[in-house]
Amino acid sequence: MANDPEHSVVHGELAELRRRLDVAHARVEGGITLLSHQTEQTAKDVDDLSARLVALEHTRWPLPAVAALTAVGALVVTIWQAVGR
Repeated sequence: MANDPEHSVVHGELAELRRRLDVAHARVEGGITLLSHQTEQTAKDVDDLSARLVALEHTRWPLPAVAALTAVGALVVTIWQAVGR
């Protein structure tokens, strides 16, 4: 049986399709790896921000306490001005 030119063309086309498929697979795998890394980094950033938010919430003054201190300060200034005159 002699080598059929069409048979060799088909093998060449199959080799080209296989190469393209390998390249596309490598691109997809690279994209998935990149997305996985970005997801891990985003999760780490969210955890860090959550920890910072919790720390800020623990150090802030509650609004009623600020209002009470302001009222006491205003009362002290009013009494001081009344006594001073």
